[in-house]
Amino acid sequence: MNKHINLIKLSVGTESVEGLEEWQQMRAAATDGLNRHITRMWPKREPEILQGGSIYWVIKGVIQARQPILRLDEVVGEDGIRRCAIVMKPGLIRTQHALKRPFQGWRYLKQEDAPADLPKGHTHEEPIPAELSAALAEIGVR
Repeated sequence: MNKHINLIKLSVGTESVEGLEEWQQMRAAATDGLNRHITRMWPKREPEILQGGSIYWVIKGVIQARQPILRLDEVVGEDGIRRCAIVMKPGLIRTQHALKRPFQGWRYLKQEDAPADLPKGHTHEEPIPAELSAALAEIGVR
């Protein structure tokens, strides 16, 4: 079994998966066509991320999509500070919805804690009510 770790990140200001996808396409068109998220912190678990990890996107308090991570590139800003560019595959893979509280930056997300991908052809899933989601999480069911 492929042992990898994922990242999770809030998509601040995004209203929908479609909005995130449009924003990424616009930014990718200005470069080499690949999506990048620039972050100040370099992941210490880089080898595990690069063994098949994805970045899971939280939109409006709900994990809704993921993108496979291709590589981590060093980027030095105009201020001389070294940053990490998380380079992702184009396109978003929709996932089952999972509630997530706000947090800053990115966090690691274990394989077993990551929501499953939606079946092919499913482009939307209504999130379950917060109370039901909390009750299911309390008894260990997603």
